[in-house]
Amino acid sequence: MTRTVYLNGTYLPEAEAMISIFDRGFLMADGVYEVTSVLGGKLIDFAGHCARLARSLRELEMTAPCPDADLLAAHRELIRLNDLVDGMVYLQVTRGNPGDRDFAYPGPETKPTLVMFTQSKLGLADIPAAKTGWKVISVPDVRWGRRDIKTTQLLYPSMAKMMAKAAHVDDAWFVEDGAVTEGTSNNAYIIKGNRIVTRQLSNDILHGITRAAVLRFAAEAQMEVEERPFTIAEAQRADEAFITSASAFVMPVVEIDSTAIGNGKPGPLTTRLREIYLDEMRKAAI
Repeated sequence: MTRTVYLNGTYLPEAEAMISIFDRGFLMADGVYEVTSVLGGKLIDFAGHCARLARSLRELEMTAPCPDADLLAAHRELIRLNDLVDGMVYLQVTRGNPGDRDFAYPGPETKPTLVMFTQSKLGLADIPAAKTGWKVISVPDVRWGRRDIKTTQLLYPSMAKMMAKAAHVDDAWFVEDGAVTEGTSNNAYIIKGNRIVTRQLSNDILHGITRAAVLRFAAEAQMEVEERPFTIAEAQRADEAFITSASAFVMPVVEIDSTAIGNGKPGPLTTRLREIYLDEMRKAAI
């Protein structure tokens, strides 16, 4: 079946979707994006993704392409048109096509480009990796300083993913000034005793939507949460480790730089957090 995508208000077959070579998303990576997971045909934490999208647009002085209600309607229509059960809806907004290449931003007469498409991943919440856990390596964090903005500037995270692949592991954690910032496309955590440790919100990390929900559920489950930097050495001495993201939800990390975490298997608190998150998110899905 041909996938139907969304481009600037029109639903059309993916092969027919065309964007100008002068679009600033293509020339300058001048764009932001969001990925919303879909379970059972329903959107997970859609309001959170809309709020973060609005923040990213404000930080880059970009114009919102349409109201949130229209975004919701478009997400639902794409789910319907593509018979999406489990998977993701990808959304991207760029500053648009000013008609030529220039480092300076175009004026308000240039309309933003809005693109959306679906990716089907049946059984997204039940992938085998959740039962075995991820292995990660550490790599230097040389990204730009505004990682809190969810931009399409993803070259170095892609390179880090390839470093992990070459090392025959699942992902990489970025390290800056001796401390972990985050994963290539996720937030990073360790657990010691009953305490979750994760880096505090700042310009250094993405303000994860899944992160916010998981920390809220952890507090409700009487777990302690400490927001501060931690080192790779501290992570290797932890009882458990995990990452969160919109598509991986809560994923155990069982090895860092060839050192097993705990007993080298997904820990009980991480496993419980994943169960709680999926249960609560399914209840609240729209």
